[in-house]
Amino acid sequence: MNRDQKAAVIDDVAAQISGSEAVYAVDYRGISVPQAAELRTKLRDADATFRVVKNTLGERAADKAGAEGLKELLDGPTAMTFVRGDAAAAAKALRDFRRSTGGTLLEFKGGWMNGAGLSPEEIDAIAQLPAREVLEARLVGMVAAPLTGVVTALNNLIAGFARQLQQIADQGLVGGSAPAPGAEAAPAEEAPAEEAAPAAEATPEPEAPAAEATPEPEAPAEDTSTETEEN
Repeated sequence: MNRDQKAAVIDDVAAQISGSEAVYAVDYRGISVPQAAELRTKLRDADATFRVVKNTLGERAADKAGAEGLKELLDGPTAMTFVRGDAAAAAKALRDFRRSTGGTLLEFKGGWMNGAGLSPEEIDAIAQLPAREVLEARLVGMVAAPLTGVVTALNNLIAGFARQLQQIADQGLVGGSAPAPGAEAAPAEEAPAEEAAPAAEATPEPEAPAAEATPEPEAPAEDTSTETEEN
């Protein structure tokens, strides 16, 4: 393999690392060509690729992709599984294949996911997770259940409010016709009372001039009598 070919492999592997949801490194010693072909078929269902890469090229590809944690796994015969789809389904396919061979093939070395390294135990734990379709179905069920309850509660509330309005309408309290006369009656009764007060105060006003007019005629009467007596 010349320099250009190596550079092309490095670029290709780096692109696969960057475009993967997860990368699993396994020891491929002892696996036959037919077994590898069978494994690739199973991994294809999870949108994953099984690939054997020379360690030195893999290290340079890991550096280029910013996944330096993969470099320490590239020791001895190593194959990498690049997962673009369901990480749990790919880990389960590798685990089941290992179990079918009595646990002697495809031992997990570790992996890389979300910018962090994975231990063999963590990959085994991922393999025990439900498939993505199952998780999505459960999530939809969890979200739909509360929404159904909210819709039911709103329908009951609206129906109850409508019944209350109908009961009020049947009692003749809708439209404001009953309270209006009562509200107008109170001011109507108070209006005469206010007008009566000025009428009562107006009565003494004519009496005051009558009392003052009485002394004015008496003064000339006294003056006339005095002048008669002197003459």
